Amino acid sequence: MPAFLFEVGTEELPASFVASAVRQWRDRVPQSLAEANLSATSVQVFATPRRLALVIEGLPDRQPDRREAVKGPPASAAFRDGQPTKAAEGFARKNGVALSDLELRATDKGEFVFAEVFTAGRSTPDLLQELAPQWVLALEGKRFMRWGDGEFRFPRPIRSLIALWDDQVLPVSLTVRAATETRPAEVLTADRVTTGHRVLHPAPVSIAQATDYVASLAAASVLVNPEQRQALIIQQTQAAAAQLGGEAEIDPDLLEEVRDLVEFPTAVIGGFDQEFLELPSEVTKTVMVTHQRYFPVHQPGQPDRLLPNFITISNGDPAKATIIAEGNGRVVRARLSDGQYFYKADIAKPLESYLAKLETVTFQDQLGSMRAKVDRIVSMADRLCHQLQLSADDRDLVNWAALLCKADLVTSMVFEFPELQGIMGEKYARASGEPEAVAVAIGEHYLPKGAGDALPTSQTGRIVALADRLDTLCSLFRIGLLPSGSSDPFALRRAANAVVNIIWDAGWSLNLESLIEPESVDRWADSGMGTQLAEFFVQRFRSLLEDEQGIDYDLALAVVGEPGDRDASLRALYDPADVLQRAQFLQSLRRSGQLANLYATINRASKLAAKGDLNFSDLDPAASVKPALFEQPSEQAFYDALVALLPITQATRQTRHYQPLADQLAQAAAVVANFFDGSESVMVMVDDEAVRRNRLNLLGLLRNHARVLGDFGAIVKG
Repeated sequence: MPAFLFEVGTEELPASFVASAVRQWRDRVPQSLAEANLSATSVQVFATPRRLALVIEGLPDRQPDRREAVKGPPASAAFRDGQPTKAAEGFARKNGVALSDLELRATDKGEFVFAEVFTAGRSTPDLLQELAPQWVLALEGKRFMRWGDGEFRFPRPIRSLIALWDDQVLPVSLTVRAATETRPAEVLTADRVTTGHRVLHPAPVSIAQATDYVASLAAASVLVNPEQRQALIIQQTQAAAAQLGGEAEIDPDLLEEVRDLVEFPTAVIGGFDQEFLELPSEVTKTVMVTHQRYFPVHQPGQPDRLLPNFITISNGDPAKATIIAEGNGRVVRARLSDGQYFYKADIAKPLESYLAKLETVTFQDQLGSMRAKVDRIVSMADRLCHQLQLSADDRDLVNWAALLCKADLVTSMVFEFPELQGIMGEKYARASGEPEAVAVAIGEHYLPKGAGDALPTSQTGRIVALADRLDTLCSLFRIGLLPSGSSDPFALRRAANAVVNIIWDAGWSLNLESLIEPESVDRWADSGMGTQLAEFFVQRFRSLLEDEQGIDYDLALAVVGEPGDRDASLRALYDPADVLQRAQFLQSLRRSGQLANLYATINRASKLAAKGDLNFSDLDPAASVKPALFEQPSEQAFYDALVALLPITQATRQTRHYQPLADQLAQAAAVVANFFDGSESVMVMVDDEAVRRNRLNLLGLLRNHARVLGDFGAIVKG
């Protein structure tokens, strides 16, 4: 079966776009073919800095013919007295069929006119000429550009197109500049010629047929398969490191970036002076990885013991490796020399001495300096210490770590290398003789930096991390800088996620609602911030339970409350750690089948209880139910089951051990099922107001005991 090759030749593309374009085409091109009723045995996407390409194999010569029944107007509108109306004539004309070919068919909505429409399949090459330009135009990315005076936008100028149907050129075209009254349009038309490697094979490359693409470019020193380049980079880098007697640190993000910066990778070993190993390894790695895109080399099994070498991936002539290494070495030595100077200058003063300079750094125009933020962090950290009932010594450590946590922002090293904030603060704290807990907390308080990142593990680090983010959230919400839609310029969702995840990881019982009260930040007047931020956190609970913890969406709603369920939402804020525990417990009940045994009865009781007025906080049957009003033995049995539930529920609220409550609810559910449907069943909504209220209170009490686990009314299935 025929194969199709499509290549877009460009100037050097940003590495981030190369990887993104590959992912987009791998998703969209098969979908586009399916929508065009075309099947293929394989769709391969290739990319280098200078090209994006597709090789599609196993395509048919043409679309299959289609016969489909097209629904028309109702029979009553299409025919009058057995004669076709204008509606029928128009429908037949539109679909290219004779009036005599129209059929009447019964449907759920009555009798309608149908036409059997035949559509001949189009030639696949003709379709591909339409689809290929759409695939280019559909690509998305950041910072697209225009070139010349055209309106066409792409990350870099497009210089050539190839479109081959087996060995035949398809006249695929792409308009990169529209015509105006004063100039003609600029249109790129496909042929079979592309470029080889810019250095190793500067001559044009002619592709004989579609399936020759990979081999033809390999012969021109271009490896078009990103996975092949990546595997070769790993192999060469590891071999080069072994040659040095060490191991290479291959960062996944750097690997992907380097892979898409080269067309023919060659690992080159470079080096720097031994004296630079006296720098903290994080500084040296930042220079090599972030600024120079080099792979560091360290002692086997000891990532912090670097060798005075690096490995860079060259896109040049392998024969010039020595010259390339010398040039790269000069650059990295200059950067490390700067780092060495900054480090020595910074470490000459205690970390505490940098606090005054934080006054010169603005946190946010309306919120003052970074020094003012530090004061707020200290205040918030003290509130956290109070809730956690820390000792005086532990509280002193937390307060001192909170005071110093941002001091490294005004050091020379962090000014030059912002990626090292926190890392250098920890180093400088140790050099200043600060307690180890304080030094660790300064480094940890930036964690997690994103989804899936490590969390702080020390008590002091967790508290300072929480205080920092809670201050940011309270302060920015206070002045109205809330996230909206997909826009979140201050990463407040990430900050809130971090707060929740740190609390969950620590298992701390913290009253988050009291921490985000308006008076917790500089005594500013309340503008609704507390309520907005509380709702924001409830949304984060639900999102994290579903997306990161794998909790079913209805169980997440059951523990944090549906929108408007203030009682459930407040309970979630009063104890976020309990939110996770209850959600995981309900999930385990569902998996074991125990939830199904509870669900039907408790959910039925909860719905009926909504017709009453019993407060959600009421649990004691003696205070809410009058046994003298019972008319059936099942009512007394129901009451006795609630009496047995009460001490277990009360104990559960203290211990957060939910299995005894679930077991007792299961026993009560059997009694309540008899109340509803057994031989002694009762009618709840009777005319007698006192009896009706009494029975509704029985149901409300069961609902309230169950709500200690979660809102069964939010659960959609057992």
